[in-house]
Amino acid sequence: MDPTEQLEIETRIAGVLKSIYDPEIPVNIYDLGLIYNVEVDDDHVAHITMTLTAPNCPMADSLIEEVQYKVAGTRGVKDCDIKLTFNPPWDKSMLSDEAKLELGFL
Repeated sequence: MDPTEQLEIETRIAGVLKSIYDPEIPVNIYDLGLIYNVEVDDDHVAHITMTLTAPNCPMADSLIEEVQYKVAGTRGVKDCDIKLTFNPPWDKSMLSDEAKLELGFL
């Protein structure tokens, strides 16, 4: 896969991730800073490293399922592999400026 195609797919994935909202906070998971890394390999598998706002998040399973389903259904993606991590742990400094504004932190 050439770098241009890879960038296009990763941009589409970012758009998909911006359509997925944390059930407890009215901000999408991308702007919340829950997505640490997105890479698409030559086999068109999206590898996503993400975290949750809290390790004991009651909605973790459904949120991960939604990411898996929507990213795997993105044009140019054959499958989605999610790695859940709590290192580094999420905190408010990871919010995008849009999320900070939405939540009244700016």
